[in-house]
Amino acid sequence: MTAATGWLFNGGLYKKTQGRIARQLTFAAIFVAVLIGGWRLSVLMMDVQSSGIRYGIPLVLIAVGGWLAFRLVNLPKFADFLIGVEAEMAKVSWPTRAELVRSSIVVMVVIFGLAAVLALYDLFWNWFLHLLTGNR
Repeated sequence: MTAATGWLFNGGLYKKTQGRIARQLTFAAIFVAVLIGGWRLSVLMMDVQSSGIRYGIPLVLIAVGGWLAFRLVNLPKFADFLIGVEAEMAKVSWPTRAELVRSSIVVMVVIFGLAAVLALYDLFWNWFLHLLTGNR
């Protein structure tokens, strides 16, 4: 077994006590994508009469995808990245609920205000160009 493929068949965890939440969430997100892909494949294989093939192939691909997702989050470079992400997320100062509500209201008011301004520009230019060309 070469060093390039050795990581694929290693069952151990890399720095198992560090970055657990980031790694678990990353694994879950990748595995959900794999599950959706397997489900979609089984739907596309509706015409196949053999249920062993129709369900077996997606299940095997889901199992392989799950194993690859597990190995990916334990790959040293990627695991170190996720450990760093979790360390940085611990440093973030999260807003209180009141601050979050106020900020969200400000963002929504600005978005609707800009949408109104753009709508007025659109109406003006529509009217102006129809006036110039004589089309009504």
